[in-house]
Amino acid sequence: MGANELPKDLERGRSRFQAWRGNGGRRIPRSLWRLAVRLASSHGVSRTATTLKLDYYSLKKQVEAAADEPQSSGPAFVELPTPLVGGKQCLIELENGAGATKRVQLVGYEAAEVEAIARSFWNAE
Repeated sequence: MGANELPKDLERGRSRFQAWRGNGGRRIPRSLWRLAVRLASSHGVSRTATTLKLDYYSLKKQVEAAADEPQSSGPAFVELPTPLVGGKQCLIELENGAGATKRVQLVGYEAAEVEAIARSFWNAE
């Protein structure tokens, strides 16, 4: 990585903030704050604030607030739809804390398969 080159996750974060600003964003959404906090834990508050064009003290406050929150291992409840008559079918949409979404259509599924798909998505970095 060159001296001026950003890590990929920090570059993606900067792009997401630029897109939000480009859409006339006023108040930073929670999903972007969570992203900024996660990046700050990896790259430091100062570097992250500079790269994302955030106020250092606002980001630091968000990082401290996140540290005080209890950590969860994922959602406490996942609702599985009732299978349609004629076979098991469902469409699941998952969203992680960073704002990424994944849509999965399952036909003839088992509950354990749904859980495995959800856990692999939520635990992916």
